[in-house]
Amino acid sequence: MPTNFFKTRNWYRFSRNPLSITGAVIVIVVVFLAVFAPYVTPYPDHSGAALDFANMNNPPDSKNFFGTDGMGRDVFTRVIYGYRVSLLLGIVVLSLAVPIGVGLGLIAGYYGGRVEIVLMRITDVFLAIPALVLAMAIMGFLEPTLINAMLAVSVMWWPWTTRLVYNLTRSIKTEDYVVASKVVGASDSHIILFEILPNCLPTILTKMTLDMGFVILVAASLSFLGLGVQPPTPDLASMVADGSQYLPDQWWLSVFPGIAILIVVLGFNLLGDGLRDMLDVEM
Repeated sequence: MPTNFFKTRNWYRFSRNPLSITGAVIVIVVVFLAVFAPYVTPYPDHSGAALDFANMNNPPDSKNFFGTDGMGRDVFTRVIYGYRVSLLLGIVVLSLAVPIGVGLGLIAGYYGGRVEIVLMRITDVFLAIPALVLAMAIMGFLEPTLINAMLAVSVMWWPWTTRLVYNLTRSIKTEDYVVASKVVGASDSHIILFEILPNCLPTILTKMTLDMGFVILVAASLSFLGLGVQPPTPDLASMVADGSQYLPDQWWLSVFPGIAILIVVLGFNLLGDGLRDMLDVEM
C-alpha cells in the first residue's frame, strides 16, 4: 500500500473535518451496539418471537425507550438487534462482491483487447439494469431469507467495483514504475498484485465504506417490500413496513426503526467522504 496512506498529514486532514469525525463516531457506536446487543439491550429475549400481551403497543416511556410493538416486544431492543442484521448483510455482500469486482477490473484493465471487451460488456449489461430492480428480480425466484437477500444484492453489486478498478488499472498500468517492472521481466501476476493493486486500495477502501451505507439501504428496500429478512428476525426495514399500518397513532413502530436506518447510512456516508478526502482519491 502506498506510504502516503499512513501519513500524519492525511490523518490531520481527516481529524479536522467535523463531519468525518461524526461519521466515524456513528459507525463505531453502531458497531459497538450491534456486537454487544445482548448486554446493552434491556430485553434481549425480545429479539425473537417473544410475546408480552400485558405490554402491547405501549408508547415510549422510561421502561421501553422506543415503546413496544403489537406483541409487546421492546422496540429499542429490536432496533439494536436490527443493526446486527444490517451490518452482517453489508459485510457479507461486500466480502462477496468486492473481490469479484476487483479481480475482473484488474484483468480487464491490464490485458485489454478481447478480454476487456468481453468482461466490460458483461459489466455494462449489469450496470444497465437498476440495482434495486435486478435485486428484486433475483429475489422473485428465491425464498425471501437473509442469505438469499445477501446473494441477490451481491449479484448486482460487483459491476460497480469492476468499472472503478478497470478505470484505475488502465491509468496505473501506463505509469513509469509499471513499465519498468515489465522491462526487468516481472510477470503479469506480480505486476497486477504488487504494483497495480496496492495503488488501487485507497480508492477501493473508500468505495467500500460508501457502499456499506448503500448496501444497507438497498437491502432495507427489499425487506420493506417483504423480499428480505422474515419475522421473527428483527430487521429495521421490516419494522418500518409493519409499523406503517398503524400510523399515525402508533408512530413509534415506524419512526424509530426509520431513524435507525438513517443514522447508520449517514454514518457510513460521512465516514466514506472523510476517507476520500484523507486519502485524496478520485471516485
